[in-house]
Amino acid sequence: MTLDEVLVGLFPAGHTIERGPNGTVRGTGRLDEIGDVELIGIIDGTPLGIEGALMLAAHVLTLVEQENRLPIVVLVDTSSQNMSRRDELLGLNEYLGHLYKCLAFAGTQGRRTVAVLYGGAAAGAFITTALSTLALVALPGAEPFVMDLPSICHVTKLPLDQLNEMAESTPIFAPGVDPLFATGAVTERWDAANSLSKQLVALLQRTSGFGDRRDQTGLERGGRKQAAAIAERVKDEAAKHA
Repeated sequence: MTLDEVLVGLFPAGHTIERGPNGTVRGTGRLDEIGDVELIGIIDGTPLGIEGALMLAAHVLTLVEQENRLPIVVLVDTSSQNMSRRDELLGLNEYLGHLYKCLAFAGTQGRRTVAVLYGGAAAGAFITTALSTLALVALPGAEPFVMDLPSICHVTKLPLDQLNEMAESTPIFAPGVDPLFATGAVTERWDAANSLSKQLVALLQRTSGFGDRRDQTGLERGGRKQAAAIAERVKDEAAKHA
């Protein structure tokens, strides 16, 4: 789906969008049942670099300072983090981490945050945009992955054929919407044949008041079987030493 198609589908009651540098956008959308929501994002398959990450983080912090507590919708279509020597030498990982923490902070301050992935998203750019919100929606055409199998092969030195076989039964190895849905990373998969606006309203209404449940969701879906139990053990141990 194109950005215009996504915006019209999500906000038939109207929207405003302002394109900024480095593939960033900001604006507002109108939902009849909820009212206005804030929009930010990175679009057009633009790699997420230092400047883009700083701009998005600044937008988020500005919104958090406002008293209206409007939901924040993050539009995502990015290739990956910017693979440049300059950005790496300047500490790109720190800038990406800052953006992640800003969006996570917004959630802790009562902001309902939803990422809408309608294009590509990979590696650090995927983690710091799509995975940093309380909920992640995948639209038709979404192509997410943290690391593709050839890259995993390069890092782990395992044969690609073996990784392909493992990916068929272990979603954590496999890129794409369905495996990430099974692990709980993707909250919902939406069909454009149904009203995107109504689906967004329903998700925002459910998102209010709950924290990050990806580990529990992954357990329920059978794609992430150990994370919830380990998290619970860590919490219990921390409580003993509090």
